[in-house]
Amino acid sequence: MLVDELRKSLRSQANPRVASDLAWFFKTGPGEYGEGDKFLGLKVPQTRAIAKEFKEATLADIDELVDSEYHEERFCALVILTTKFEKAKDPATKQSLFDHYISLYDRGVVNGWDLVDVTANRFGKQLVGDLSAIEFLLALARTDDLWKQRLSVILTFASIAEYDFAATLIVCEDLIDHDHDLMHKAVGWALREVGNRDLKPLREFLEVHAATMPRTALRYAIEKYPREMRLKAMK
Repeated sequence: MLVDELRKSLRSQANPRVASDLAWFFKTGPGEYGEGDKFLGLKVPQTRAIAKEFKEATLADIDELVDSEYHEERFCALVILTTKFEKAKDPATKQSLFDHYISLYDRGVVNGWDLVDVTANRFGKQLVGDLSAIEFLLALARTDDLWKQRLSVILTFASIAEYDFAATLIVCEDLIDHDHDLMHKAVGWALREVGNRDLKPLREFLEVHAATMPRTALRYAIEKYPREMRLKAMK
């Protein structure tokens, strides 16, 4: 019943023109990373507002929604799951929700960069201070699944916020030669976040990798550098 009402609410705000724009933006054409994905045509604030309205959805509801062919329904389900994780107080409940989140990648339903990015930085809090986190993240990075690889990077953002850069630097180094533009951007973004807090580890990383890493990753990493430093790094 709740899932039906949520879907009805999403469809009440559907916009075919926006849906067409989103299908282009998220590269849904043949051979592209989002091939075959479908959109109702809602903007993110609209979908977030509906997720907030239906925040009492159960895990069973969420599991039904993430199997949807429509991107906004999967997005909505993941936002609700993330809210449940952030509000959970019991450590066992938080771990259970984290495990459930990771299992969705095995099911192939977290299959867009925005779906990863809107959730992974939040769920990454579960790994802060975990001595086994790097091993877990490297296992994700070394799969052949683009979304698990991106997940391995974005999960480290919570540790960056705590000025713990080890996992980020190790995972980024492991993925430095990835051939997909989405990973170049993710790696560069993560490195930039490290540099925003401490330029020293970023400079040390770039001393080793700047000459050979993908230019997109490098541009993202040095975006906040002073102009003179950016020009030097790009050379």
